[in-house]
Amino acid sequence: MTVHANPIETLLSDYSTLHQQLKQKIASLNEDQLTWKAAPGTWSVTEVLSHLTDHAIVVGFRIREILAGSAAKLPAFNQNAWVDSSLANEGSAQDILAFYESYLTYNLLLLKRLAPEAWEKTGVNFKDETVSLRDVVQGFVKHVHHHIAQIERITSAYAVA
Repeated sequence: MTVHANPIETLLSDYSTLHQQLKQKIASLNEDQLTWKAAPGTWSVTEVLSHLTDHAIVVGFRIREILAGSAAKLPAFNQNAWVDSSLANEGSAQDILAFYESYLTYNLLLLKRLAPEAWEKTGVNFKDETVSLRDVVQGFVKHVHHHIAQIERITSAYAVA
């Protein structure tokens, strides 16, 4: 993590590196490694990337709901059903990452335009918890890091399979 004097600058910096971190994690993987599953019901690396892209879309919606002052609950999503129904493993990891990069860039441009007080705006999530925009973005970054570790575990398991 990069350290800046301003915690929002740090968060934006961390957010801005997520795509590159994912790209580096899969750079040396071949198609078989990208689509390999350790067991039925587990995700491949490509499916993890698809999930992260789905999550980015949902979080982008949550960000906009908070900024708009919506009283609607922030949405959840059925991650397994989304990955399964999109036939993610039949797609291209590079295509998924290309969209992911574009969407994160689009959201980053929005986040950089915000005044400091906008980061304290809140919404209510599907667990009935009040969360700030800052919480949502921090949670997003943490979530991606969790799945980067998952990609590392999948890759390590493939090496010994």
